[in-house]
Amino acid sequence: MKKYCLAAALSLACLTPAAHADTLLGLYLGAEGWQNDPEGSFAEKGNLQSFDFEDETFSSFYAALEHPVPLVPNVKLKYTELELVGSTTLTDTFEFGDSNFTVGTKANTVADLNHIDYIFYYELFDNDLVSFDFGINAKQFDADVTVTGDVNGTTVTETVDFSGFVPLGYLRAEVGLPLTGLSVFAEGSLLAIDDSKIQDYQIGVAWEFIDNLAVDVAVRAGYRSLVLELDDIDDFDSDIDASGPFAGLQVHF
Repeated sequence: MKKYCLAAALSLACLTPAAHADTLLGLYLGAEGWQNDPEGSFAEKGNLQSFDFEDETFSSFYAALEHPVPLVPNVKLKYTELELVGSTTLTDTFEFGDSNFTVGTKANTVADLNHIDYIFYYELFDNDLVSFDFGINAKQFDADVTVTGDVNGTTVTETVDFSGFVPLGYLRAEVGLPLTGLSVFAEGSLLAIDDSKIQDYQIGVAWEFIDNLAVDVAVRAGYRSLVLELDDIDDFDSDIDASGPFAGLQVHF
C-alpha cells in the first residue's frame, strides 16, 4: 500500500429534512501526523510474545466526497501508516513462521500494519453547529510481520503475512462554537466479535482559520487510539495498542 493510494466516490449528504448538504460536490482532503507510543504483543502459534516497540511519528491521509444524491452514501478513504519496530529478550520458546526461537536470546521485529479504511456513511445532521455521521468501515490490511532471532545458534529471519477486510461500525460527531471558528469532534470505528476487537478512534479540536465560498481550511489536533486485538485472524494473534496525540490540516472545497 502506498501513501498516495487515496480516492473517493459519490456520496449522500441529505437524509432528513433537517439535514444540510453541499449543493455541489464537497471535497475534503486531510493529512495528519500521529505521535505514537505503541505497546503490545503478537504470535502466530502458542502464547503471545510482548515486544518493546520504539516511539514513532506516523502519517495518515484521507479524502472524502459528499453530494446530495438520495440514498447514495458518502465515501471516505483514509490511509494510516503503522510500522512498528521493536525487540525483546525471549523468556519462553517463541514459535513464529517455521522456527522456534531460543529462550533467553534477543529477538527483533518489524510489524508492517499499514492499512486503508473504506468508510461509507450518511449524514444525519450537517450544519455549522452540529454534524453527525454514521455508517460502516471496511478496514483493509495487507500486512506482514518479521521476526529475527536465534534458533539453535543460528540467526534466522521469519516473515508472516496476513491480509483481508475487517468490517466495523462507524460514527462521527462535531459540535461548533459559534463565531469562533472552533469545534470539537469525535470519530471512531469499532468491531467486537468473540475474542477479537478492533477500536480506532480520535477526539480533538478543530480551528477553521479560512472560511469563504472557494475553500475552507482548518487545523485539527487531538488524541488517537488504535487497538488491534486479533484472535486467529489468518492464523495471526495480536494485542497491540497504538495511541498518542495527532495534529493535521484539512481543506474543504
